[in-house]
Amino acid sequence: MFKQNQDIFNTLAEALAEGVILVNKEQTIIKTNTSADVIFGYENGELEGQKLEVLIPKNFHSTHDDKFNGYIKNTTKRQMAIGRDLFGLKKNGLTFPVEVGLNPIHIFDNTYILALVKDITERKKAEQELSHWANIFNESLNEIYIFDCETYLFTDVNVGAQNNIGYSLEELKLLTPLDIKPHFNREQFTNKLKPLVDGKEDKLIFETQHQRKDGSTYPVEIHLQLSILGNKKVFVAIILDITERKNYTEKLESTVEKRTSELKNALAKEQELNELKTKFLSLVSHEFKTPLSGILTSTMLLKKYTLTEQQERRDKHIKTISDKVHYLNNILSDFLSVERLEQGKIKYSPSTFKVSKVVNEVIYNANMLLKDGQQINYPEGIDGYFLHQDEKIVELSLSNIVHNAIKYSSENTIIDISIIQDESKTTFKVKDNGIGIPKKDQKNIFNRYFRAENALLTQGTGIGLNIVKDHLKNLKGIIYFESEPNKGTIFTIELPNIAE
Repeated sequence: MFKQNQDIFNTLAEALAEGVILVNKEQTIIKTNTSADVIFGYENGELEGQKLEVLIPKNFHSTHDDKFNGYIKNTTKRQMAIGRDLFGLKKNGLTFPVEVGLNPIHIFDNTYILALVKDITERKKAEQELSHWANIFNESLNEIYIFDCETYLFTDVNVGAQNNIGYSLEELKLLTPLDIKPHFNREQFTNKLKPLVDGKEDKLIFETQHQRKDGSTYPVEIHLQLSILGNKKVFVAIILDITERKNYTEKLESTVEKRTSELKNALAKEQELNELKTKFLSLVSHEFKTPLSGILTSTMLLKKYTLTEQQERRDKHIKTISDKVHYLNNILSDFLSVERLEQGKIKYSPSTFKVSKVVNEVIYNANMLLKDGQQINYPEGIDGYFLHQDEKIVELSLSNIVHNAIKYSSENTIIDISIIQDESKTTFKVKDNGIGIPKKDQKNIFNRYFRAENALLTQGTGIGLNIVKDHLKNLKGIIYFESEPNKGTIFTIELPNIAE
């Protein structure tokens, strides 16, 4: 009878596309089907008799036993770890994302757990791809509107469009393009779209005016296409704000001769360069003058403290001098880095290192900069993370955003560092509770020498983030942020696990 039941089990298990793993209460693997062997990279029957932990990444071992024992006490059919990412461990040591369904089986007064395992690597890649395109959609500097083919109601609008038009997404979902196009009525607009609906045109390009929520208008160039979203037809409109183009055209039309126009452009460019030079010289003058004044003052005061019992005061001023020199050295290094990046002289040296090594170094140095009551929360679960990248550049990048978090946060605040790693990339997040970045300044925050309006009184050159972004771009990584004034900022760095 047992043999017959075993044959039935084998037949049913082999018929399933999912991996089937049968374990007892001691977490010993009793049986696997071919799909499970293939998923985890084992030969047929090789897993039988081994402990379940051979299929679980080491960094999950500490919590797995408690969860397994808890499940044994309350055995019900259910999906494992809903809301959390699960990973399996192949025989060759690679980890991969999985989906696991648990089913209790009672045979001859013994309880077994039947696990159905799916390798969801491709699904995760698809989700990441979808997230990537969603980020592109929302972060595009152009306005993007999606509206229903029949009702004309907006279904989605990116952040750039919301910011420019002045409506929130919730408000826009109650509106149609006619509400923001004062020069069109419904009949005119329907006739405009007709070539797309009839399939006579693949794309329409035309110019019109958009009206913001506050009543102001601006000229736009519209690139309109018909698309499918789910089971519905929608229009996708990419909007270019052509205010500058219109202004330039009007100036050009008013120019008597081409030479005059070229001269104006040349003069404008020269003025822009002069303004940049003036801004740069002012920045350098200020950033060098302040620490040099501190060094001079401390040097003069040192001469006054000649007694042995005044050593503490001497040490204080020596530290001030050392700190100021270190700060000046960092500024010079930043300026040199800008030049080397522009000239393409940076040569990267990738090596394999533990992520925790870089994190420890960054936090050690950052602790010396903390204000009273400030605290850095160390990231959890990173001991098993490795990167094959340029270690110095990773440390420089993480240091920059951690130091900024300290600099732009007040006393008695917390800086949170979190790190996650999947099979292709490592993501660093640094969250502060500082002054935040004003909305109008956010689009320029990575521009060289740019300082946000609320940061002008704080020391800084405005080139640190620009350097970090250029380095990360060269390493095929990215940096981006979310920020709300007076509530804080989250900076995110994404880097490939292996340098190309």
